Formats: sequence, structure tokens, C-alpha cells
Amino acid sequence: MIHDMQLAEYLDAAILKPEMSIPEVLEAVEVCRPFRPKTLCVRPCDLELVTPLCRESGMGVCVVLGFPHGDQLTASKVDEAKHYVEAGVDEIDMVCNIGWVRSGEWDLLQHEIASVAEATHAGGIPLKVIFETCFLTSAEIEKMVTVCIEAGADFVKTSTGFNGEGAVDEDVQLMVKTAAGRIQVKPSGGIRSAERAQALIEMGASRLGVGFSSVPALCKGVDAEGSGY
Repeated sequence: MIHDMQLAEYLDAAILKPEMSIPEVLEAVEVCRPFRPKTLCVRPCDLELVTPLCRESGMGVCVVLGFPHGDQLTASKVDEAKHYVEAGVDEIDMVCNIGWVRSGEWDLLQHEIASVAEATHAGGIPLKVIFETCFLTSAEIEKMVTVCIEAGADFVKTSTGFNGEGAVDEDVQLMVKTAAGRIQVKPSGGIRSAERAQALIEMGASRLGVGFSSVPALCKGVDAEGSGY
């Protein structure tokens, strides 16, 4: 059993809504700061703003890449990764090319993920690959876990939080089973209670993607209000 405040070590707190103003981003950081989640997962445009605040508070900085659709050129994704390495981020969450997954273009996917992983690992930065599982079959999810392992990624992640239900038990269980300890698993989306977070950790998750507004409730062991990421 993970104690409530220890739960913060599993949390990547997302501050990713495209319409957020700078004051709203700063307010979101302040919401999270007392609980010190593992990372704040932010938009690229907010890195310069948020990074010093994270450093002051002992929180890591995670940035999204190819977000939210994942359909950029591979060269663009690699270039993006290099910029984030230079910016000094701690972790990177990249959306895979979902259309390629649904087309069975496994070689293209492996090449792209391996190319980005090479760029992130050169800076000592782990790469998480987002599947957007709501669009995929079980066979596609299972195959993508294998592709990510072979490509050298560090985590597989269920969702961006902008489509579908987010982390669904059956998908998480399949990812954990296929991973078999060879890659870490990050459920993301719809995790709005400490009980739900605990259940996912017991399934084998080693990180959880949650909305920043849910952080206080999760760390206090109560349910977050409302709905959403």
C-alpha cells in the first residue's frame, strides 16, 4: 500500500491544455508545488517559465513531444527532442504516429522511436511513448509495447488525456503483461482518486499521468472533484 503523500512520487502532473494562459500555468504550478509530484508535464512553450519553479521546489520537468497527434515528420521529432535535451528537461513524453500503428507500419514506428530515443538518451533523458490506446486494438497495443522495447524506449504510456477514457484496466494489464519488466508502464487519463491510483500501481504501473488539478486530492487520499484528465 502506497501512503497518500508517497503517491506523489508516481505522479506526472499534466499542465497541457492548449488554451491555458501564462497566469493559469503559473497557478497550476502553485497547485502542485506543496505536494511535489515526480514531474510537471508541460507544453514546450512553457519550459522556460516552469523549469526554474520546478528546480526551486524539487519537482522534475517533463515535456511533451509531437503532441497531441504524433504525426510530425520523424526528422522533426528528432529535432524537437534535441531542443528539449539542450533545454535541460528531465523526461520526454512523445506521441507515436497513431496512423502508422493502425496501418501496421511497424518498421517505420521502430525507426522513429529508436531515432528519438537515441537523441534523448544522449542527454541521459528517458523517453515515454504515448499510444493513445482508445484508438487501438489489443493486438496493436501488444505489438506496440514490443516495438517500443526493441526501439529502446523507457516507458509506454496509454494516453494523451485528450481522447477517449484514458487508462482502461484491460489495456494497462495487457501493457504490463507484454512489458514483462522490460519497459515501464504509465497509465494516463481518468485517474481521479487515490484508490484508482493505488489499483493501477498494484497492476504494475510505475508512473501515473494525472491532471494537475487532481494532485491535491490524490495526495490527500480523497476523490478529485469534477471529471476529465
